[in-house]
Amino acid sequence: MAFTSFPGPGLRTLILLTVLSASVQSNFLNDDDPYQPMTSDQTVAVGGTVTLTCQVQESDNSSLQWSNTAQQTLYFGEKRALRDNRIQLHRSTSTLLSITIGEVQLSDEGEYTCSIFTMPVRTARATVTVLGVPGKPQISGFEDAVQEGGELTLTCTSSGSKPPAMLRWYRGQEELQGRQEEAKSSPDEPTYTVISELTLTASRDDDNVMIACAVDHPSLSPGDKRTEQPLRVLFTPNVNIQPESDLPREGEKFHLQCMGNGNPEPMSFSWEKKDGGDLPPLAKVDGSFLRFEALNKSDNGVYICQADNGIGKSQGEYTLLVQDPTAMSTSSGVDHAVIGGVVAVIVFILLCLLIVLGRYLIRHKGTYLTHEAKGSDDAPDADTAIINAEGGHSGAEDKKEYFI
Repeated sequence: MAFTSFPGPGLRTLILLTVLSASVQSNFLNDDDPYQPMTSDQTVAVGGTVTLTCQVQESDNSSLQWSNTAQQTLYFGEKRALRDNRIQLHRSTSTLLSITIGEVQLSDEGEYTCSIFTMPVRTARATVTVLGVPGKPQISGFEDAVQEGGELTLTCTSSGSKPPAMLRWYRGQEELQGRQEEAKSSPDEPTYTVISELTLTASRDDDNVMIACAVDHPSLSPGDKRTEQPLRVLFTPNVNIQPESDLPREGEKFHLQCMGNGNPEPMSFSWEKKDGGDLPPLAKVDGSFLRFEALNKSDNGVYICQADNGIGKSQGEYTLLVQDPTAMSTSSGVDHAVIGGVVAVIVFILLCLLIVLGRYLIRHKGTYLTHEAKGSDDAPDADTAIINAEGGHSGAEDKKEYFI
């Protein structure tokens, strides 16, 4: 007869634990394991607050635990394990443990572990990515103004970004294409310094236009970090001559002003008459003004003003035509006479129309005329006249109405 020997109590316990471990391991690999913790990766900017949440579908009264990147326990259930006031309990139930980390630093980046102390211990990991916030960009190259047509190179720099930021250039609202250099890592921190260059050919339309450099980074909203400065462009004057009035009259005072719009504003002006003629004797130069004490028809001609602002010279022209005040008065009198004649004709026509209309109304007014006892004038006596009036042979025509 064969006998089978059974292991002792210690060996039976070891076998039982092994079987249970194998069974749990099988469940651990099953996605439907109700005791398997679930977490999610998080991204946060330096200085922000991140929330780490760990939960299970079912609870067997085992406690959940969060550990940091150095495997130091942060919270075990509702109990704080690490003395760091930045780490606070957010929520704790039998199936959930949620904590927050405030004032996040770059050193807080890494893998955090959530554990549940079942048999065996089940774990889940959440990766916290910390974004280095780039500093406000700095623009250099604006130290000196640039002359019109000259080339200008601007440099924009921003430090402290992680991952490396992108720099964008703008002229007003128009985006320009800059040249992005390779990002340089900082020596003591896992952050980067980025540099971009912009080369412009300046025109006079660029004077006082705002040139901006903006940082594009996941930790920022559009426009959060932006620096802008006005561009200074030097250009030659654009000369325009303004007369005191549009009708310069003989014998009156009159002046021309030379408007030399440039950067800088012109400080030197010169006047001359075209075709090499000298200025009139009564014309005097007063800076940007050419003043005439008393206009004369001999002053007629083309006048030239030249403005100089140190960057260059430009000139403008104005044709002066002096008006004869007598001819202008005569012309004005003739105009008034013509207007008066037209008004008189209109009044005459209106009066004629009124007269014609009145006569028309009078002639067509209704009149009621009755001819009684026609033929009574021809009767030899009164009796015959009465008979003719009351009936007689002409009774059909006793009374008739006529409308004239």
